[in-house]
Amino acid sequence: MAKQNLSEGRNWYVVHTYAGYENAVMRNLKQRIESLGMEDKIFNVIVPTEKKIKIKGGKRVEEEEKIYPGYILVDMIVTDDSWYVVRNTPRVTGFVGSGVYPVPIEKKEVDALFARMSVDKITHTINLIENDAVLIVDGPFKELEGKVSEIDEERGKVKVLVNMFGRETPVELDFLQVKKV
Repeated sequence: MAKQNLSEGRNWYVVHTYAGYENAVMRNLKQRIESLGMEDKIFNVIVPTEKKIKIKGGKRVEEEEKIYPGYILVDMIVTDDSWYVVRNTPRVTGFVGSGVYPVPIEKKEVDALFARMSVDKITHTINLIENDAVLIVDGPFKELEGKVSEIDEERGKVKVLVNMFGRETPVELDFLQVKKV
């Protein structure tokens, strides 16, 4: 990195890693920062995650899910030394930026990301989209088939159009009560 005046101060940068190794890279990089005495240039390393509710074995399970798989965030001042420490951490493929120069994340993006990470209200993750055919597997409409008309991830509900008495009737169900056909 020939450009000496790289650092415009402390910023958050996005670092690309091998997918699935984000936590290992974070741990590794934190150890390298300590052992190489870079605490004055590299301040924090995080893997952005958010809480999601998924259905596993018919039960609701709360899970931490990576917001950007394959990426970590590093709060640092970019100098030749600090760039080298991050860049040469095992399983780091590089900084996100133009050419070899890392481009910091804008403040509003960082704020939005941290807001998303600290949300207490958990959204439900369901792999259904509108017009999907579903089978109702629980409740008074069990065994009936229908078509998804609306999805409310926040409440964990899905509105299904069920054919009853010769016409489509909307029925609101819990995500747990339907299965994709």
